[in-house]
Amino acid sequence: MQHTNKTANKRRAWRPLKHLVSLERSLPFPEDAATYCRIEAPPSFVPAKKYSDISGLPALYTDPHSKLRYSTAEEYKLIQTLPSDIVAGYLALRKAFNPVG
Repeated sequence: MQHTNKTANKRRAWRPLKHLVSLERSLPFPEDAATYCRIEAPPSFVPAKKYSDISGLPALYTDPHSKLRYSTAEEYKLIQTLPSDIVAGYLALRKAFNPVG
């Protein structure tokens, strides 16, 4: 006995996003409805990912003195040898507060 599904034989119509947006604009939606044209997302509950200031890899660690993020022991050794103006430059790139000098 075979089970047949009537919807399995039908082909779904594929519509590009441009077509969906034009359809949304023509329909009468309430002003506060979330659509493709005007979506206001609430803040994310997922914490932001942190990346190493030196290599750009995902960083699990932060240097307590300079507040730079790093991912490996080699990067930590490099951070310890950096002068304060270079550390300030890295923090400025990340738009972080500069606690050093």
